[in-house]
Amino acid sequence: MNTKVTSLGNRMYIIDGYDLQMAERTGAYVIMDDQITIVETGPSLSVPHILQGLQELHIKLEDVRNIIVTHIHLDHAGGAGLLLQHCPQAKVYVHPKGARHLINPSRLIAGAKAVYGDAFDALFDPIYAIAEANVITKGDGDTLQISQHCELSFLDTPGHANHHFSIYDPISNGIFTGDTLGVRYQSLEESGVPLFLPSTSPNQFDPDAMRASINRVKELNVEKIYFGHYGASTNVNEVYAQLEYWLPRFVEEGQNAGLNGKDHTWLSESLVAQIREYLHKKGVSSSHPAFTVIQLDMKICAMGILDYLAKA
Repeated sequence: MNTKVTSLGNRMYIIDGYDLQMAERTGAYVIMDDQITIVETGPSLSVPHILQGLQELHIKLEDVRNIIVTHIHLDHAGGAGLLLQHCPQAKVYVHPKGARHLINPSRLIAGAKAVYGDAFDALFDPIYAIAEANVITKGDGDTLQISQHCELSFLDTPGHANHHFSIYDPISNGIFTGDTLGVRYQSLEESGVPLFLPSTSPNQFDPDAMRASINRVKELNVEKIYFGHYGASTNVNEVYAQLEYWLPRFVEEGQNAGLNGKDHTWLSESLVAQIREYLHKKGVSSSHPAFTVIQLDMKICAMGILDYLAKA
């Protein structure tokens, strides 16, 4: 089994979860503080990688105290129940609107099956319910003391999902943003061309709420953004600039699809074409491996955009 553990500085590590059997797709962040804290679990298939990564970091499972999920989409929280079974002293922290779905994941599973269809089992099974006593909610402005010197702060950050919060870490002056501030493509960053795209998956995407959340994070003057997909960026102003560039274009192209009677497949292909042109101007070849992931992402993003417009 492949396991990749990377130090991000400021007592922070990321363990690659190999979501979709892809490297650098999703990761679990480990905060090596007095209370060992994990942010994001990924799906259950990522949990073995997390366990191996914790072993490489010489962390005893009974020393893991806090498991935080930014939101309850299964690529971020589907493995929470399974990971908790291995961490007997831990509690799971979640947005108030997401708690009931961790306690009883039946609706969460049904919703994911509607999006992913026959691929659901291979991507997300198994999903374990979490006992109510082990689920703790954190609302806007709430905090979590993980050492004498560190108090994590929680911010309500909808836009990608209503059950989404972000977590500010004062030690690194960084923030875990899940999907609210979009997706970072590690392989493009390594090629010298950073790309940050909005994550507009169904069924709670709201561009106005997303803009408000982006602006709220900007006001914090953070120095680092920890993405659900994938890794950290210190180029925070570029993150904001690209989201401001792409978000209206995503919505506008969705409106064009609706006006012309096009479906999500057409919209997905159109978004990929725009991104391909944008990257081509920056010297990125059409054969770059990032396009495999971008095409997957745009299929889901297109569904969310059209769902939003249908309800608007």
